[in-house]
Amino acid sequence: MSFVSKELNKEPDVNNDTIDLQHFFWVVSRYKWKIISLAMIVTVLTAVVVFSITPKYSATAKLLIQAEQANVVSIQEVYGLDSGRKEYFFTQLEVLKSHQISERVVENLNLINHPEFDPDQQPKTFSIVEQIKALLPFLPQSDINLSDQEKHYIKKQKVITEFVSRLSISLLKKTQIITISFLSESPHLAANVVNVLAEVYIESYLEAKLLMTEKASSWLNERLSGLKAKLDLSENKLQAYQNKEQLVDIDGVKGLEAKELQELNRQLVVARQQSEQSKHLYNLVQEKNNDINLLLSLSEVLNHQLIQNVNEALQHSKTKLSELKSVYGPKHPKMIAAQLELLSVTDNLANQVKLLVSGISNEYQTSKANVLNLERAVKVKGQRFRELSSFDVKQKELKREVESNQQLYNAFFTRLKETKEVGEFQSANARLFDPAKPPLKPAKPNKKLILLIASVLSLGLGLALAFLFEFLNDGIRSVEDVELKLKQRMLGLLPLQHLKGDQKLPTRHFFDTNEHAFGESIRTIRTSLLLMNIEHEAKIISITSSIPGEGKSTVSTNLSFALGQIEKVLLIDADMHRPSIAKNFEYPSYQAGLSNILSGTHSLEECTIKDEYSGIDIITAGTLPPDPQELLASAAFTELLDTVRGKYDRIVIDTAPTQAVSDAVLVSRQCDSLIYVVKADSTREKVIQSGLNRLMEVGARIDGIVLNQVDLKQAAKYGEYTGYYDQYGYNFHVDSTVEPSVQKKAVSAKVDKAAEHS
Repeated sequence: MSFVSKELNKEPDVNNDTIDLQHFFWVVSRYKWKIISLAMIVTVLTAVVVFSITPKYSATAKLLIQAEQANVVSIQEVYGLDSGRKEYFFTQLEVLKSHQISERVVENLNLINHPEFDPDQQPKTFSIVEQIKALLPFLPQSDINLSDQEKHYIKKQKVITEFVSRLSISLLKKTQIITISFLSESPHLAANVVNVLAEVYIESYLEAKLLMTEKASSWLNERLSGLKAKLDLSENKLQAYQNKEQLVDIDGVKGLEAKELQELNRQLVVARQQSEQSKHLYNLVQEKNNDINLLLSLSEVLNHQLIQNVNEALQHSKTKLSELKSVYGPKHPKMIAAQLELLSVTDNLANQVKLLVSGISNEYQTSKANVLNLERAVKVKGQRFRELSSFDVKQKELKREVESNQQLYNAFFTRLKETKEVGEFQSANARLFDPAKPPLKPAKPNKKLILLIASVLSLGLGLALAFLFEFLNDGIRSVEDVELKLKQRMLGLLPLQHLKGDQKLPTRHFFDTNEHAFGESIRTIRTSLLLMNIEHEAKIISITSSIPGEGKSTVSTNLSFALGQIEKVLLIDADMHRPSIAKNFEYPSYQAGLSNILSGTHSLEECTIKDEYSGIDIITAGTLPPDPQELLASAAFTELLDTVRGKYDRIVIDTAPTQAVSDAVLVSRQCDSLIYVVKADSTREKVIQSGLNRLMEVGARIDGIVLNQVDLKQAAKYGEYTGYYDQYGYNFHVDSTVEPSVQKKAVSAKVDKAAEHS
């Protein structure tokens, strides 16, 4: 009992954000057979498809690309290839994948007529597009108005496309090895295709090399002819120019002229210096006006060697005369001779000075003439040197043209010889060092792997769908849903009753001894209701649901049966839109009931029916009124409830669904307790929440939720209703054969005991 009380008074933990692994386990357990079935179906279908697929074999060959070409001479420039670069290998990889290579292999092996590739020999596949085109002749039709050549071309392109799709070519990392693989239904054909592809690639390279050699040779020959004519023309121009100007060794002549011009320039510089000096001396002499004494005062005259000699002779004569004066008299012959000698020397000095002055004038005139002559000679020599330089420039220009044409001609001639030599030496850039062999085992399909993947993926899909359905299913199916989603307590549940066809649940199913589980469920709800209202007198109990068909009338009727075993109970059908109590108890449709009482046409006693089997009293809905809400909101309904409250221990009112009409809201305001019926795993959470919110807005006391039509066998696997069925049901089992008064005392004692324990 303590367990029951704690469960009923426990507040739902709405703030629990932890991952409930047990919930995930329950989801998997709930859908496990569906998941397993899906996995088995997918695996079986995959196995059927896989085993119906024709196996394909993969043959692989390895091709070694030469990093260095075995050329006689290095003329990679002719071919535009650089085998030492990484790009070279990727280029060869793309060449192997090219459409041209594939087309040559298809032609060499005649794959266009092979059953595995020929579209005409393939089984016809159903095409919706083709069928529509056939039915609509105005649409453009394929293969119409095409020539045989065009059809053959289209067929060939399809075969090549299929061939390329089966081909796999890759470059091994950090190597010069290319692997070639091909898929085919025939292992021999797969190996043959790979080997032929390698041979075609090598042949294609050699053919391209030969073709390039021929084109290069042809182009070089054409260029050589033009270069030879150009070289001859330039040589002829040079020769004609040399003949015209009579040039033999212009370099030697030009050098000699340059030396002579240099010497003349040097002489001109010296002559100009001497002329300046002569001019200066001449100007000084002219300033002295031929005065001997003034001229002798000039250092240039005085220092002249001849003047110095005469001057020494003069001094000697003067010295001699002076010495004779001291000995002889003026008339002495020696004195006279000495004086005559002095006079002669003096005259000689004057003559020498005059001669020197005359020589200076002559020297000045001579130097001027010499400078003029040298200047004229330098000008003439310079003109001749410039003419020779002009000849030299023109000759060098012609020589450079000849040399340039000669070098270009020699280069092309050398290239032509190299090209011919390389063309004669055919060296392949690759070799097939590991030919393909027919494989022993098929490469596709990998049946075990496919089946394993299909099984794993189908299991994963099943799990994903299970959690998706669980996530999308916003119905109420467990205690946790009631507490966490609806924020309500759970009073109990009614097990799903398996009926045949259109069979309906019997009205007095509660008393069927063969349906012990159903009766125990009703008694569990009764006990929970009594425990909820130990301190609160809940005489008037309304029962409603969200939408029709959830079983509120079934709960109302059977709860009244259960309460009627221990108390005096009145069952009122307040659903005056779609009443069901009268029909269930097989009363006539004209039976007066609640509407008649409220409208005043009948009295309470006239409308009250005693059910002899269960012992409860029943008031049906009566005649259906046009507006039931006016009757339920009237004072007459309040007076009726006040009247029956004093006559009965419990009044159970079956009301209309909350989402259909507002009758349940009006009735709940007059009731002490409300039970909300929810069809398990059916009614959506938002619909239930909407109904509960409408009731709570008017202050209705909602004692809890009753889940109806619960699949107990399924729920027992997951423990969803532990404590709400087994324990309550069997702990509060009351034999229907016991007198009601004895039953009431027994249940009341158990309820009191549970209340004290709680």
